[in-house]
Amino acid sequence: MKNSVSTPAFAAAQADAAASARRARPRIQLARLRDFALLPALVLLLVIGGFVSPSFLTRANLISVLGASAALALVVLAESLIVLTGKFDLSLESTVGIAPAVGAMLVMPAASAGFGLQWPAFAGLAAIVAAGALIGFINGFLVVRLRLNAFIVTLAMLIVLRGMLVGATKGGTLFDMPSSFFALATTIVLGLPVSVWLAAAAFAIAAFMLRYHRVGRALYAIGGNPDAARAAGIRVERITWGVFVLGSVLAAIGGLIVTGYVGAINANQGNGMIFTVFAAAVIGGISLDGGKGTMLGALSGVLLLGVVQNLLTLAQVPSFWIQAIYGAIILGSLMVARLTGGEAQN
Repeated sequence: MKNSVSTPAFAAAQADAAASARRARPRIQLARLRDFALLPALVLLLVIGGFVSPSFLTRANLISVLGASAALALVVLAESLIVLTGKFDLSLESTVGIAPAVGAMLVMPAASAGFGLQWPAFAGLAAIVAAGALIGFINGFLVVRLRLNAFIVTLAMLIVLRGMLVGATKGGTLFDMPSSFFALATTIVLGLPVSVWLAAAAFAIAAFMLRYHRVGRALYAIGGNPDAARAAGIRVERITWGVFVLGSVLAAIGGLIVTGYVGAINANQGNGMIFTVFAAAVIGGISLDGGKGTMLGALSGVLLLGVVQNLLTLAQVPSFWIQAIYGAIILGSLMVARLTGGEAQN
């Protein structure tokens, strides 16, 4: 009797599971296609760029695009990892400015607007990373331990850090820094700046961790359902806090790359960068709801925006139109995400 009762129920369960699998399979395939959705757009932009300007497809210009995108790539990587957990960090753009400024002012003499401590260059570089880690630690404490809203906390931190940078530099520009502060952007290895290799390595490591390491998989679980992740034994608070610290460290290194690329640190360094960061992340398929997205998609978003900006510059499009175009690209990417992912990103 037990077999006769349980067999139909078991068969029904199998049928439901098979039906669910059939429904999920197209969704999974579409999600994989989403990672490569920007590649045709990149190819199209390269072709258009070749017609717009004869210098667009030159080796020097393409290397320039990669070099200019390296800092953005690190900050996008930082924001993407945080967003995967279902949180935000708007203060990353201010970290791009304040962290290298702190390191530089610890090294520079007082006559050059430094603190007058004149630390060794390696200590100043270490201070940049430490400053980023401290900012991330404070953000993580406020968001994870005190359970404050991440959007409001990091918006407030953005304003605080921006004010501190303007106050410390007195609204001026820092120039007199050791050459090591410019090395990431100026040192060439195998034809490319070190900053490009660093950004590529960071994305490769992040992609590997997210796919194969338990901590990476935990980020998806936390962003998808933190309560279920906690019930499964994942240390949600510790991992989320750690991601905030890691994100700010990546932003600090990104700020050091910007410093080397520009050759100075001004009071507006990183200002407005967060809009481009979110544009690249959303275009690349990172869901603002958390728990969805890949590093390949995020990197594709960075490259797409880098090519778009370079193309618009060569086409002599006024700079104030670039932000409008970025906004249009975000709206278009949301519609693509709706079609390929089966649900909208809120």
